[in-house]
Amino acid sequence: SELIKPYLASKYKVTEVPKSLIFYMSKHSGPVNEIQWCPVWEQSHMLLSASMDKTVKVWDAVDTGCCLKTYSCHSSAVRAAQWSSCGRRILSGGFDSMLHLTDVETGKQIFSSKTEFRISALKFHPTESNVFICGGFSPEVKAWDLRTSKVLRVYKAAVQQTLDILFLPEGREFLTSTDAVSRDSADRTIVAWDFQSAAKISNQIFHERYTCPSLTLHPKEPVFVAQTNGNYMALFSAQRPYRINKKKRYEGHKVEGFAVGCEFSPDGTLLVTGSSDGKVFFYNYHSSRLIRTLSAHKEACVSAIFHPVLPSLLATCDWAGEIKVWQ
Repeated sequence: SELIKPYLASKYKVTEVPKSLIFYMSKHSGPVNEIQWCPVWEQSHMLLSASMDKTVKVWDAVDTGCCLKTYSCHSSAVRAAQWSSCGRRILSGGFDSMLHLTDVETGKQIFSSKTEFRISALKFHPTESNVFICGGFSPEVKAWDLRTSKVLRVYKAAVQQTLDILFLPEGREFLTSTDAVSRDSADRTIVAWDFQSAAKISNQIFHERYTCPSLTLHPKEPVFVAQTNGNYMALFSAQRPYRINKKKRYEGHKVEGFAVGCEFSPDGTLLVTGSSDGKVFFYNYHSSRLIRTLSAHKEACVSAIFHPVLPSLLATCDWAGEIKVWQ
């Protein structure tokens, strides 16, 4: 993309809250569950989307707003999809219990495997590009190796469903958020794992009686944020013992049972989240104050993500199948 080239050599400028709509993209016939910019900066005009309409799409979301490719390898809703670190492959998992690694150019499956459960979360390991973790409607989370097409490790969580997976820096540890909220205690809502040994490091991280549909890591500081079904985002240390920061809470948006994602801006100054009323909320990370809201969608906005290179360019998606790009 010619638009991105000038920014590749320069330092990322300050993130500002976007004000105007650039592209309105609506080729999905069902809710969009996930969107992700291509991690290879030279190719970061490409945006990936995964939908309940059983498809994964790749868009030119910087220059044209056009759909470049549609991949229809799943027979049921696609709940999770991720770019590979090289930007040439897409890993997807769905309610058909299938995992697929698809070649972006040819659309062919490089790897396919059936799991014993419906998949709701996938994450590539941050330093081992052939390894990923997958979870879903199962008490177990599994690490896979794409080179052998085999399960590397099994993490036994004693829960019904994994909602999200977050690797901590360097990938030696990772977190899972689960639907385990019992009446008497809220342990196991967020669980920390040792990646190599598959040992549980802690399940006493979050003690409120809310599930956390999504987790996100700060780009510069050793902290992470959990979106909660209590209509607020909680801040935690990303180092043991992963303590909650009781002084900071990001509240005002609505979650209401949707898997609403949250994300930091690339410079770490803003925390952005969708909302079940269709708005996007922008918080100052340091003060936890709400800076502004953007009336982005009519239906629940489940994801809002800043572009990794172009300052203040934001993609959003919603429960009606729409994707929008703002600046």
